[in-house]
Formats: sequence, C-alpha cells, structure tokens
Amino acid sequence: MADYEAIIGIEVHAQLLTRSKMFCGCEADVFGAEPNSRVCPVCLGLPGALPTINRRAVEQAIQVGLALHCEIAHTAVFARKNYFYPDLPKGYQISMYEHPLGRHGWIEIGGGSTRHIADSESSEGVARCIGIQRVHLEEDTAKSTHAGDQSLLDFNRAGLPLLEIVSEPDLRTPEEARQYLVKLRTVLRYLGVSSGDMEKGAMRCEANVSLRPRGSDVLGAKVEVKNLNSFRSVKLALAYEIERQARRLAAGQPVYQVTMGWDERQEQTIEQRIKEGSDDYRYFPEPDLPPLRISRAWVGEIRETLPELPGARLDRFVGEYGLSEADSAALTADRDVADYFETAVAAGRKVGIPPKTIGNWVSGELFRLIKDAGASMSQVVITPTMLVALIALVEEGTITAGSGKAVLEEMYRTGQPAEKIVEEKGLVQISDREVLARVVVDVVAAHPQQAAEYRAGKETLLHWFVGQVMRATGGQANPQVVQDLLREKLAD
Repeated sequence: MADYEAIIGIEVHAQLLTRSKMFCGCEADVFGAEPNSRVCPVCLGLPGALPTINRRAVEQAIQVGLALHCEIAHTAVFARKNYFYPDLPKGYQISMYEHPLGRHGWIEIGGGSTRHIADSESSEGVARCIGIQRVHLEEDTAKSTHAGDQSLLDFNRAGLPLLEIVSEPDLRTPEEARQYLVKLRTVLRYLGVSSGDMEKGAMRCEANVSLRPRGSDVLGAKVEVKNLNSFRSVKLALAYEIERQARRLAAGQPVYQVTMGWDERQEQTIEQRIKEGSDDYRYFPEPDLPPLRISRAWVGEIRETLPELPGARLDRFVGEYGLSEADSAALTADRDVADYFETAVAAGRKVGIPPKTIGNWVSGELFRLIKDAGASMSQVVITPTMLVALIALVEEGTITAGSGKAVLEEMYRTGQPAEKIVEEKGLVQISDREVLARVVVDVVAAHPQQAAEYRAGKETLLHWFVGQVMRATGGQANPQVVQDLLREKLAD
C-alpha cells in the first residue's frame, strides 16, 4: 500500500423527518409498521398516479445545503432515473441529476475548527475541508427481504423523502471516511432533519474508492462499495478494498469498475455487478413535475432557521466556558448533550459552579451511566438543575465525591433529587476533626506494621491509610481532613 494513494468519495442517503412522503400524502413514519400498510397509488407506481412535491422536504434539503456551505440553485429540476429493479415498480426513480438543489459545499473533519483545504495527502488529526459535490432530493425505494428463493417487498419505505449528499473524492483513508460520516450525521441531527440512525436504515452510504501511484494525478478505476450499515463497516470495508486493489496492482492485474458488496460476517468485499454509469440510467427531466424555482428571499428565510452548528458551538464552548477542545468536542457532538450542558451551566452560575466542573460530570459520570444503559441524553430523567444541585453538595463538602457518584447512580435509576437520597441514606460527609481523630487513632493502632513502614519513609502508604479510614466511616469522611489527621498521628 505504501506505493499507492487511496482516493475516496462518499455518497450518503439520509431519510428526512417529514410527516408525509416525498411525492404523496402517505405517512412517512413507517419504521415498525405493518408491511405495505403505508402505501397509495403514487408510491406503488400505479398507472395514472401523479406526484406532488413535498415543500417541507425541499426546505429541509436547503437547510442541509446551507449548513454544508453549498451554493443553492435558483432552479432545481427533478429527473427520471430509469431503474429496473423490483423495489421501484414504476421502472424509474424520481431524483435530480443535472440541476440539484446545492453544489460546491464543504465540511470539516479532523482536529481544530479552522478551515483547511483538502490536499492529496492524508492528514489524520489535522483539520481538513472535504468538498461536497452536490446535495439533492429523491425518493426512497421499497425494502427487499430475500428468503430462500423468494424476495418479499415492503413498499412502506417507497417514496420516503431521501436526501443524497455526494462528497468530492477528497478523502484519503478509511479513518477520514469514518470521521466524515460522523460529522455529517452530527450536522443532520443538529438541524433536526434526519435521525441518522444507520441501524434503522435512516442513513445509508456507499463509498467509491480507487488507487493511484503516489505522486500521480491520474485516477484509477473507481470501485463502489455497498451494504455499509455502520461507521465500523465503512472503515473495515474501505481498508479491505484498498488492500485488495493494492494487491492486484502490485501483481500487474487490472482493477475494474465494479460494484462490491460488504460481507459483514466474512469482513470482505464481494463483487456484485458491473458498475453502472449515468448513461445506463438514461436521465431526462421528470415530465410530471415542474422545475423548482427557489427565490433568494426563501433561501434567506430558511437560513434564519438554522441553529448554531456543531463547529461554531465547539468554538464558543472553548472561548466562553474555558473548556479544552477535546472536552468541547465531546459536549457538542450531540445537540441534546450540548443543550443539557448549557442549561446546567446557566443553573450553575447561580450557585457558583464553574462550567468546567459541570462538563466533567456530564462527560464523565453521566456519559458512563447513559452508555451502560444503552440510552441517549433525551432519555435521562436527571434534569440539568438536579445535576447542579448534586454537584453543589459535593463542592461544598456536604458529601464526598465518591458518595456523589453513588447518588448520581441512584438519581439516574429513580429520578429522585440528590438531597432526598443523601438524607435517606445518611451520606452527609463527616468533617468533625474530633470524630475523625478517634477513627484515625483506631485505624493506626490496628495496623502497626504499615505505620512503621510509613515512618521509615514509605510515604505512599498515606493513601492506603486514608482508604482504611474511609472504609471505617462508610465513605463519609472528609478526605482532606483525614489526610491532615493521619499526617499528625503518624508523625508521633
């Protein structure tokens, strides 16, 4: 592989969150619905059925185009893409070809938030700008299920509004491709236009990859890789395909333009068919739909609806809250998390809790509980105000940090406030020097050998003694007071 450079482009299809389908009035929330229960003559492709354009889908597509810094077209034209597969019974897909909604955008991946122009070398860990070739609308296909020698079709999905986002071939490594998809999904979720759930098929992607000798500007044969249903699959499939092509080229064998499928179980790509070109689809303007006229005033109105996007929010978290870039990235990767954190920061200001402390609790203990439960931030019953109240108990010394973590777990499980849990479980921290001094005397007396070793110079045993006192007090002793008392006692 050292002699070759990978050229990678990604095509992403994201289902939009609209109430109805792209060209008919059928309900768009079809996940889990009885097969073929959300259909009509239009999405079944019956003769004489005419499509109409979903305005909300167009608005969402323009939102995405603006967020990806695209040039929004004055006129976008739907086209017929002839497509002879059973999952589209009318024999064509309504898509866009020569006149998409958006062109010439970009998205940044890698470290930092400063825009850098993509070059021919991989620069993982460095911020790079990946070009967006086009953003356009089309309709989704039916879902095919293959069972033995039969194929079952569920047309509930047929006609769902689908946004296609095509990158320029600016990616150079499988890891960059993974980063690109993660960042793109984050943008879609911030905008609220797509769930991006790959496991539900709401976001699907194909990767195009070719190899060329390092230093050459001549592109090799492009191979499309399909069936990529997770970020992990994308990274593994590209790594395998790059290695496959490199082996063929090193052996003097040609690489053909084909479509490969990713076999998740065997972790290898498998040839499916000869890759089609645009001529095979015989595009022509859709005669049943008028061209979309997009006024600058409408685009301006849509631009006003854009939320603060993750890159800008990351920058603000660094500047406004004094967080590190890594902490800011963790807290802005999901809009629900970022909103939760900022609400907690507002509550924390009233009681003197700094943003950094709140960020540590959110990205540390709260993230751990969410991950262990296989949940998301939207499912957390602990409100930001409740979290701040708990942090305040720890910061003011009412409970120990260890007790605070235990209380947070109870809050996560029951939804009860911290104060009630602390009172019911008797977790108030012991800071009374006289009470703790008696415990320290007993602990030191019970461990004469360790006390002698400490006095002989093994000072690391101090932490061991602190642990013994904490155990004796059920974790309620003030650690700093305990340390001071132990030093005094062991100095005798």
